[in-house]
Amino acid sequence: MTTALTRKENVKTIRALLTRDDMKKQLAMAIPRHLDVDRLLRVAITSIQKTPALADCTTQSLLACVMTCAQLGLEPDQFTGQAYLVPFGREAQIIPGYRGLLKLARQSGEIQSVSAQVVYENDEFDFSFGIEEDLKHKPCFRDRGEPIGAYCVLRYKDGGHSFDFMTTEAIEKIRNKSKTSKSGPWVTDWDEMAKKTVLRRHLKLAPMSIEMATAVSLEDRAHAGESQVDILGDMGGETIDVTDDSTDLPDYDTLVSDCVDKKNLEKWSAYLELNAESHGRSLDEEKEEVR
Repeated sequence: MTTALTRKENVKTIRALLTRDDMKKQLAMAIPRHLDVDRLLRVAITSIQKTPALADCTTQSLLACVMTCAQLGLEPDQFTGQAYLVPFGREAQIIPGYRGLLKLARQSGEIQSVSAQVVYENDEFDFSFGIEEDLKHKPCFRDRGEPIGAYCVLRYKDGGHSFDFMTTEAIEKIRNKSKTSKSGPWVTDWDEMAKKTVLRRHLKLAPMSIEMATAVSLEDRAHAGESQVDILGDMGGETIDVTDDSTDLPDYDTLVSDCVDKKNLEKWSAYLELNAESHGRSLDEEKEEVR
């Protein structure tokens, strides 16, 4: 069986496990009220399908990642930017996104508002630290030039505030230490990662919830190339059986014999061969697609 077909089989198995009633029950117990279990599962399954290497990860690590996302209240979706599922060898890992950190910061109970921006060379920008700290930023609305850094501002419920700034060089030093510097959001969403880098550094000095502390720990492990196994969700304290025979699907020949009568089987086979050729797939891959 080809790698592509093996991955499709793994994705189908993972999908079947994630949508089981016992898994949904555990997720419902962990997930915050503002999130919907079915939506979280759809987002997670879509993310796994769009990152083929995730299908090579152990099923248990993928389930643990989804459970941890539920506990944190973050959707593992590259488009919302709350969290990313990434392969780390045979282990699936979570990298909290910029929007995910923003969400957790706002939910901490101590922070009134949080924001972060990338600064470009043609922007009007100035800041100073000390007793009379100050930060001014007026973006250029035409050609902003190259990025020179990023900053974040936290406003606290007691009326105070704090901010931090990192140069592009400092951000790139952090990036170069990461095991994911050449792929994923560092390549596709540099601005978001730059804002997240300065925000993550500054949040370590701010009041943190358990969820925020967990997210920061996950981030640190991922960038250091270390396992997250001891941080990821424990599946609600129960063991999920990942070898359930109910997830098995019938093979292609069985499926076709049940759906296509013998008189039309020859025409169906000829159509399948033409369709495989038009899609640039092998016959086995086309059969798998039909299945």
